[in-house]
Amino acid sequence: QLQFVESGGGLVQPGGSLRLSCAASGFTLGDYNVVWFRQAPGKERERVSCINKSGGATNYADSVKDRFTISRDNAKNTVYLQMDKLKPEDTATYYCAARFQWGVGYVCYPMDEYDYWGQGTQVTVSS
Repeated sequence: QLQFVESGGGLVQPGGSLRLSCAASGFTLGDYNVVWFRQAPGKERERVSCINKSGGATNYADSVKDRFTISRDNAKNTVYLQMDKLKPEDTATYYCAARFQWGVGYVCYPMDEYDYWGQGTQVTVSS
């Protein structure tokens, strides 16, 4: 059974940190580029960060640059999003998605090109 499951969300105070994980089962995550999206109530879905299948290339939204770090451990079939210096505006449901990548290609793709999606994990930044 193919699954892509996020974890690590929760309630954190402003300035705090969280580490999200996205674990794949039933497919080899090392063949896939991965993206983290987020969506807050009443707002459009926003791409947060992307990583290519090897982990050698990454991309970040301006809103999270220098605060968030995406990484992956293909041996564990898992991608991570380390979130530091969290702000209330980071409050959202965070989703990961994977896209099979032939050869090199781009780091990020339009949302509708991703093959597998997780169910989301809630991150709330509040004092």
